[in-house]
Amino acid sequence: MHHEISGLSNDCPTVKNILLLDSEGKRVAVRYYSDDWPTNAAKLAYEKSVFTKTQKTNARAEAEIIILENRIVVYRFVQDLHFFVTGEDDENELMLATVLQGFFDGVTLVLRNNVDLREALENLDLILLCFDEIVDRGIVLETDGSIIAGKVASHSIDDNSPLSEQTISQALAAAREHLTRSLLR
Repeated sequence: MHHEISGLSNDCPTVKNILLLDSEGKRVAVRYYSDDWPTNAAKLAYEKSVFTKTQKTNARAEAEIIILENRIVVYRFVQDLHFFVTGEDDENELMLATVLQGFFDGVTLVLRNNVDLREALENLDLILLCFDEIVDRGIVLETDGSIIAGKVASHSIDDNSPLSEQTISQALAAAREHLTRSLLR
C-alpha cells in the first residue's frame, strides 16, 4: 500500500535529507528525499551552507540544532566526519535528533567504531545501505543503530564480508564499554 508523498499527514515523521560531509564540507555520502533542491548545484550549495553555518560550533559531545533556510538541521561531528539530518521547520526536533543518532550509531557499527573519513570512504557501500534502512522516500523507517547495522550486514551476502552478526555484537560491546568509560571520567 503506497501513499502519495504529498498526501502524507504530519503524524508520519519525515526528513528532507541526510548528509555525511568531511571536515572541509565536501560530500562523503548524501541522500535527498525532497524536491527542495532540484539540481545537483542546489544540493551542493545547500551542503556548503550547512557546513559553513555549523563549522564554528562544537557538536562533538552531543547533537546540536540550527534553523537554516526555514528548515531544522540537527548535526553532530566525529573525527573528520560531519553528520547532518534536515527536516521541515514544523518537524519534531526530537524525532530528527533520533534519526541523526540512529544514523550515527549505524555508521559507527558498520565502521566497527573506526569513525573517520578514510574508513567511511572504504565502506561507502555500507553507509549508503544505512541510509536505505533509515529512510524510504523521506519517511523514517528505523532509528535503532543496531537494527540498522544488522540489516546492512544481512545485505552483505558475501560470507567473507568483514561485517557479521559477531562483529556487530563486538562493536556494540566495545561502544558500550567506551561510553561507560567516558561517563565514569
